Amino acid sequence: MKLLTYQTQDQEPRLGFIHHHSVVDMKHFGNVMRFPLPSTMLELIDLGNEIIPEIEALLQKMDPADFDGISYAMDTVTILAPIPKPRKNIIGIGLNYTEHVAESARTLDTSNELPQQPVIFSKPPTTVTATNTNILLNPKLTQQLDWEVELAVVIGKKGKYVAKEDALNYVFGYTVINDISARDCRRAGQWIVSKGQDTFAPMGPVLVTADEFRDPHNVSLSLKVNGVEKQNSNTKFMLFNINELIEDLSIVFTLEPGDIIATGTPAGVGAGRNPQEWLWDGDTVEATVEGIGTLTNTVKSI
Repeated sequence: MKLLTYQTQDQEPRLGFIHHHSVVDMKHFGNVMRFPLPSTMLELIDLGNEIIPEIEALLQKMDPADFDGISYAMDTVTILAPIPKPRKNIIGIGLNYTEHVAESARTLDTSNELPQQPVIFSKPPTTVTATNTNILLNPKLTQQLDWEVELAVVIGKKGKYVAKEDALNYVFGYTVINDISARDCRRAGQWIVSKGQDTFAPMGPVLVTADEFRDPHNVSLSLKVNGVEKQNSNTKFMLFNINELIEDLSIVFTLEPGDIIATGTPAGVGAGRNPQEWLWDGDTVEATVEGIGTLTNTVKSI
């Protein structure tokens, strides 16, 4: 199931799903089927993964005529980030693709040795923005704005000391994140100023539930700047796969429903190019993950 958070001119943000190329309001769908359903993504995630097959079963029973009053054409709604306001910081994973480790070592003073454990950082909830919105560039803070396409994992149930063999059972779904980074804003090896500025985590356009997403360890991901391809790889090249990341993270701290893990980016970032390339006012960035869709944003100088 493809879930999204959307907005019309006269509504607060609401939860919906895509059905026959239209956006169906989740709560109104529940009302029609006399099955109470929530109006936000986080409330739905709190119900657990088992709610998805129940919704799918209801869809099979729905009279097609009943969709008319509770659905919208895609081009009549504004698509927001799937989780517009995460409860906690996004968990970022650095240096999780071999070639990205090499390019970072050449240009960003990181080690050229492969990490022996996942490299963990975080991005505040205020970094989140939606597709078709602006990435804000503050020239007083950075002259080295960079891109990073990533597959993001959304946790569906509370987990502590999760065994990697069981880890995917804790996943609610997947989305796309562009881990925007100001390469000249790192402080004494700490990344949060570089990674944590407002709008530095474009997310979306949809969240694909785990039951519908094919093997997350074999999907293509790519990124274009102004129509020119900069990144093109596959999640099979992760150093630490999603099972291993969830196991490791759950040892450090408890994972909770709605937590978001950005699983790292492959080679091809601007900092790794010769000469280096950066994002500037007016640039358009398209981050794509196979099976989810394309996240499009424009850089705006402030």
